[in-house]
Amino acid sequence: MTSASGVDRLSALLERFRVRAHLFHAGPLCGVTHFDARPGRAFLHVLRRGEMAVTHRARSGAPRRLVLNEPTLLFYPRPLAHDFHNAPAEGSDFVCATLDFDGGAQHPLVRALPALLALPIAEVEGIAQTLALLFAETERVRCGQRLLADRLFEVLLLQMLRWLLDHPERGGVSAGLLTGLADARLARALTALHERPDAPWSLEAMAREAGMSRSAFAAAFKAALGCAPGDYLLRWRMSLAQTLLREGASVKTASTALGYASPAAFSRAFTQVVGRSPRAWLQNA
Repeated sequence: MTSASGVDRLSALLERFRVRAHLFHAGPLCGVTHFDARPGRAFLHVLRRGEMAVTHRARSGAPRRLVLNEPTLLFYPRPLAHDFHNAPAEGSDFVCATLDFDGGAQHPLVRALPALLALPIAEVEGIAQTLALLFAETERVRCGQRLLADRLFEVLLLQMLRWLLDHPERGGVSAGLLTGLADARLARALTALHERPDAPWSLEAMAREAGMSRSAFAAAFKAALGCAPGDYLLRWRMSLAQTLLREGASVKTASTALGYASPAAFSRAFTQVVGRSPRAWLQNA
């Protein structure tokens, strides 16, 4: 998404940490439907019409019981068991997809989101056409239906994230990446870090990207994201490192790609963040 300051705040994130959607249900749901929590698996549900209740286990981070009585998007960015309760006569109608984020729970956006986002469709500007296409694709079988529906769910997710960047407080987003990206000045610095992780970043260089003094930038960054700029950069580089190593890159290649002077310096940083050396981590990745 491009903000008023002309910064595309999402592309670098989603290009490096992709998300893939898979449609698995279209139509009404009757009685009680249970959705298991599986590692690395997220859910995006669209309630098209009707009413229902959603329940979660205690201490899950989501409300124990949530009653929906208008068209709603339900987004579970992390694995979280949930149950839908609806009577057949009410005519509730759904499309549901699973979402697989590169890096699973370590995906930067996944870490930044609450356990559940329940957004009334009427509040999320710009998604009416996407939903119209999505439901049209699910109502009758045509060539390429499943593939197109999957892509439309990915578009829907991107549109929802755009809306959250403009309305973080309405989405229940607290301190974290989305809060930082919602601030025009911090967004410029964050986007630069995301696009150029190998650059020799200093606090002064980051503050310059934001158009702020070092002290003002450091304070605003900590207030918005809950961590210091250097700590965020370290975690971002190590998230990228895990993806690179998982894809078969050598430690030397990863260290060069992320701006480290030597593989030894990279390995020390990796161990500091992940708790294991790159080679030890790869054995269980």
